[in-house]
Amino acid sequence: MTAIIHDAVIVTGDDNDTVHYCASIAIDGTKIAAIGPNAELQQRYPTAERIDGRGRMVMPGFANTHTHLTMTLARGVFEDLSPPHKPPFSGGLSPIPLPDMTPEERTVMAQLGALECLRSGVTFLLEDSNDIDDYAEMLAKSGLRFLFGERAYDRTGTSIGDPAPFQLDRAMGEKHMATIEKTFAKWNGKADGRIRIAISAWAPDMCSPELLKDLSALQKQLGTWITIHLNQIWGEVAAVQAHRNRLPTEYLAELGFLNDKVICAHCRCMDPREEKLLGEAKAIVAFNAAIAARRGLSPRVESLERQGCTITMGSDNMAEDMVEVMRTGLFMERVRREDGRHPTPEQALRWASRNGYRAFGMPDGGWLAAGNKADLIVIDTQRAHLVPMLRAVSNFVHNGQARDVQGVMVDGQWLMRDGKVLTMDEPAIVAQAQEVANKAWSRQFRKRFDKVPAGFSPAALP
Repeated sequence: MTAIIHDAVIVTGDDNDTVHYCASIAIDGTKIAAIGPNAELQQRYPTAERIDGRGRMVMPGFANTHTHLTMTLARGVFEDLSPPHKPPFSGGLSPIPLPDMTPEERTVMAQLGALECLRSGVTFLLEDSNDIDDYAEMLAKSGLRFLFGERAYDRTGTSIGDPAPFQLDRAMGEKHMATIEKTFAKWNGKADGRIRIAISAWAPDMCSPELLKDLSALQKQLGTWITIHLNQIWGEVAAVQAHRNRLPTEYLAELGFLNDKVICAHCRCMDPREEKLLGEAKAIVAFNAAIAARRGLSPRVESLERQGCTITMGSDNMAEDMVEVMRTGLFMERVRREDGRHPTPEQALRWASRNGYRAFGMPDGGWLAAGNKADLIVIDTQRAHLVPMLRAVSNFVHNGQARDVQGVMVDGQWLMRDGKVLTMDEPAIVAQAQEVANKAWSRQFRKRFDKVPAGFSPAALP
């Protein structure tokens, strides 16, 4: 069945950053059939369903290239507990560990994160975690595209950013490897191809050289992607230097780990030599701008891109709002460059959409053209903060909000329409997530009540 959204602003995200005003887009099955003048498309498809696009803007869906959906459990907690940027380093991204959760609880929190992704216009995301099988089936029902990264590591007794001696647990690493292979066999290509399985190497200071070589070999065997947290915090850099006498990216490069299907998250604490190594490998960088701002760190995006990296965008922890991520990335990079004109809003949109799809192996997604995937979002432009609508891309990147997203389509199917989520039980998920959070944090504080941050809800205390 063909549908036409007519009399809309169409932001294509093509090579020329073309924007069509008062135009139509036709969707036929899972593909975009045509974009053009209203009368022309209505004449070409006289029996198509007609959807009124007046006061609406159609844009490519966002590709979130790095997130941890279950860490929605730590909203408003971990953002203010970042580790130090100077020695002494002791490991971990927060002095309070994330509470342990049952598979059922993890499923609820993962659904909450996916719901926020959907509401902010995300159509494709990379979820990096352990035991993806706990919630893959439930997330598949959302209709979103997923690249699930099943995580591996073989360092025990600590976490990212600890220069203390490396305690190797080879059996743990082998167990993670087996889980990756099992998850790949079970889920890769499922949900009409919307689910694919990648490999996650947690971080350079959490993986031995043997494990990194094994994961790299497994990547080639499975023909999939591999992701890694890279140069995330200064403690990680110090740890790799202490363990390997190398910078993190040098460590990976010498092991033959880097290639054009490696997604490197963060890259915030890098030496220019490392940026050059990533560029030579044509590696993908996930610019996680919102969490970077909260950490008080930022990558040199201009240098990474100039060296040859593909720049994409991710939300990372706690918040899944890709509109916020895109705008924060624009602002942070302009501040870092001391340049009020660059990057442009069009560049930021490309990082958040087309580049992510291309990095995930779908060059026909993340931008709107005849023959491309019908993965798109619909924006309500009749909002006080979006009027007047003069330069569409700039207006939305600078002023848009997640609540402006009123429609989300993946493979030609509406996941949200007219502001209503169709594929997830939003009220139930929101209610269940609060209940899970109260119970999980209460359990955690029974172990260490001296670590409760100020202002914590009494309902989440023992």
